[in-house]
Amino acid sequence: MNQGISEHRFSSHGGRSGGRAFQSDSHAGSQGAQRAIKILIADDDRDTVLSLRLLLSTEGYEVLGVHDATSVFSAVRDFDPDAVLLDIGMPQMTGYDIARQLRSTRGNDLLLIAVTAWSKFSDKMAAHIAGFDHHVAKPYQPQQILELLNPLADHLGRL
Repeated sequence: MNQGISEHRFSSHGGRSGGRAFQSDSHAGSQGAQRAIKILIADDDRDTVLSLRLLLSTEGYEVLGVHDATSVFSAVRDFDPDAVLLDIGMPQMTGYDIARQLRSTRGNDLLLIAVTAWSKFSDKMAAHIAGFDHHVAKPYQPQQILELLNPLADHLGRL
């Protein structure tokens, strides 16, 4: 297994999500079938990835964590996430470069959220220019992340 990808995917169907973290899967055999919304977390700090994975899986999201830029692109291809939580200060490539590349290949079909210690006004502007939808400064409150993800199912029209 690629060392840049966390070993386990977390998903939980017993979270406090009240169903908001689930979307219809148009490829499912029966109408109304649900699948968890997929979130990719990319940060070179393994503790950050672990804490976000636990938070989001508890809320009912299917979550995959990666730790380097190369793994982001393979995970986006293979895991096909609905949203990416991405650190700016990644090794190999900055989160800005990763976001630009994801936008050029995937357009606007991914929700991109910068979760980073880079929190100056210029960092927020650079994130916006690179294609991020939102910027969350570390340290963050878990509710900040959840509030940005809650409308995802409605936005995608899959509930």
